[in-house]
Amino acid sequence: MVTIKDIAKAAGVSVTTVSRALNGYDDVNAVTRQKIKDIAQGLGYSPNMAARSLISKKTKTLGLLLSNVTRASSKDNIAFEILCGMNDRAGELDYDLVLFSTTPQKQKIKSYKTLCQERGVDGVIIMGIRLDDEYLKEVVSSQIPCVLIDIPLEGPNVGYVTSDNVGGANRAVSYLLEAGHRKIGVINGHSQADVSVQRLTGYKQALERFGIPFDESLVMDGSFSEAGAKEAVYRLLAQQPDITALFCISDLMALGALQAVRGLGLQVPGQISVVGFDNIDVTAYCSPALTTVNQNKYEMGYQAAQMLIDLLEGRKVSHRLMLDTELIVRESVSPR
Repeated sequence: MVTIKDIAKAAGVSVTTVSRALNGYDDVNAVTRQKIKDIAQGLGYSPNMAARSLISKKTKTLGLLLSNVTRASSKDNIAFEILCGMNDRAGELDYDLVLFSTTPQKQKIKSYKTLCQERGVDGVIIMGIRLDDEYLKEVVSSQIPCVLIDIPLEGPNVGYVTSDNVGGANRAVSYLLEAGHRKIGVINGHSQADVSVQRLTGYKQALERFGIPFDESLVMDGSFSEAGAKEAVYRLLAQQPDITALFCISDLMALGALQAVRGLGLQVPGQISVVGFDNIDVTAYCSPALTTVNQNKYEMGYQAAQMLIDLLEGRKVSHRLMLDTELIVRESVSPR
């Protein structure tokens, strides 16, 4: 097995210089550092990660903590794209990424700190938990650096990455209003999701700009599921049959809305227009192709990993990042 002593001998430098060069310290001359890396690669050197972590107390491992992962959301590729972005950036910066999940039941047994320690992670990216989740209290007070996806909390060791949910929803609903729709139903997620709160705010802002009062009876929760949205649309249209458009705050729920509208013998977009949010892959291929709001899911993951590594390595960076959204116009909206 090749050791750093072998590399030091081949490079004509000290073992300390080799160690600092391979661990990214900037007090080693750039030319020397590259020479050492080239020799290490040529000799087939592989660092002993266990030994390295014992010395540095760091594992160079990031954790991705997901809550309530279910098969029912398999059409929703959001988590996968975010994961790809995280994994790519972590790999570029020589960090590993491990995935683990939790449920409210598991959280009663095992604390956030214990879970992280058992997984051997230096820091955590958290996605999919509710605003009333018990772990959030621990996250804010914990010494373990953490980046949250779509949960606007900050602390000395906590940051978050999100999309412009208010602006995206405002643009989507404004598009419907500009097409002549005046009674627009909303299929929301649930009250303990920040994206639900933000996207409903964007809906209200668009109505206000057009001088239309907000009507709470036009809003129903679909629990971020296809089946939940389908049932919500049935109830909503039974109570409000003169609705001409639906704004669904997730594409998965928009797919359920399309099913419900067709189930009632109505046509999209001829009789009811539908707009979603997220731009998941399937929306370009459903019938009709769905008008939706695109958020850059890969970039969200990429930047979340970057922010977490910045926190781990002590760099002074902003603990919040909001990414732009874009309205994608397809075939599911018609003018009134």
